[in-house]
Amino acid sequence: MEKLPIVVIGAGPVGLAAAAHLYEKEEEFLVLERGQKAGANILKWGHVQVFSPWKFNMDSVARKLLLANGWAEPAAEELPTGYEIVEEYIEPLSKLPQFKQKILYRTEVIAVTRKNKDKMNSSLREESPFIIYVQSGGVTKNIEAKAIIDASGTWHNPNPPFADGVWRDKELKQQLITAIPNVKAEPDKFKNKHIAVIGSGHSALNTLIDLAHLKEQYPDTKISWIVRKQEVQEAFGGEASDSLSARGELGTKTHQLVDNRMFEVYASFYIEDILKGSNGLRVLSTDGREVNQIDEMVVNTGARPDFSFLSELRLDVDYAVESTPKLAPLIDPNLHSCGTVRPHGEEELRHPEPNFYIAGVKSYGRAPTFLMTTGYEQVRSIVAYLTGDLEAAKQVQLKLPETGVCKVNSVPKQFQIITGNNEGNCGC
Repeated sequence: MEKLPIVVIGAGPVGLAAAAHLYEKEEEFLVLERGQKAGANILKWGHVQVFSPWKFNMDSVARKLLLANGWAEPAAEELPTGYEIVEEYIEPLSKLPQFKQKILYRTEVIAVTRKNKDKMNSSLREESPFIIYVQSGGVTKNIEAKAIIDASGTWHNPNPPFADGVWRDKELKQQLITAIPNVKAEPDKFKNKHIAVIGSGHSALNTLIDLAHLKEQYPDTKISWIVRKQEVQEAFGGEASDSLSARGELGTKTHQLVDNRMFEVYASFYIEDILKGSNGLRVLSTDGREVNQIDEMVVNTGARPDFSFLSELRLDVDYAVESTPKLAPLIDPNLHSCGTVRPHGEEELRHPEPNFYIAGVKSYGRAPTFLMTTGYEQVRSIVAYLTGDLEAAKQVQLKLPETGVCKVNSVPKQFQIITGNNEGNCGC
């Protein structure tokens, strides 16, 4: 089994960072990517400028490999878009000669198990190789591996808008926009229409800011912002106190737009149902309020991990967060409001299935905040452990920028929402 590769699932930034560390350790590896190219998921939101500068978006070992091959490094403090991350970093990394024939594209993992062993079988389990079933070109194949790092992300599994967390209507799901829309590129889809944005994270703030710019050109555009938070101010984050100034500015800009009444805000709004009618969509809350005559609905409520293809592996998943139990207390928004997370590595990410790890945004389960630099530290520690460098695996080599908020002050009166059935209007 020693001659088998360590398989990385996903050729995004964290998956390729894992590949770079494996190469540095002279370890045989293989990367499986369902998309047509590396970073395929990032291209889905490529128009968005991220709030972390380049220095937080590049893995140190990957950067070293690129520089050795004549790569022109981006300015450390500049803020890239998703497109730029792919074009200037991920794509050049994936095309390095060290990665030639090591990345299989259009290869979707459909199941992972142990050779001749289902989940119930314990005998000599650790000595049995993994079997990864993949679909490629309409054909199902299997690949053997001695270890697996799942960095497949959560992009394909968006959270529903409903308060109970369940997608109900497949047709409705297809009608909703679950990504950050490129408002600038397709203004006709949104101008002079009623747009409802659901969610209070950074994706929702980006969408709201883009729609507000559109509304300045087309004043008949109506924007409704629907959040579950009791106080809409919680969504603004640390603002000027945030160590990442661009992240803080997202909150500050949205705060100003709310002050200027660019949106109708519906706080403490738990969506019970979404109905389709001749005059558009109607959103009903559990307390009887509703927002109606909606032309387009943007659901920016995050995403969740897909464990379906891992059903024959022994996973230890926190019952709420869906990360590992050791990681959950560090990232559970029910326990603290900070987006800042204490650094962690292989030990916190370990599952009962020997030599299997989930890294990157998928490792955070349903927790809302993740930085690429966190994923880079995760795979550094994991690869160190898998290659026998136990001391390096225990070391923490990461300092994350503080969000500047760990509790939210009382909401100002001008943001308080009128409760009860108010015909879709709010007192903001």
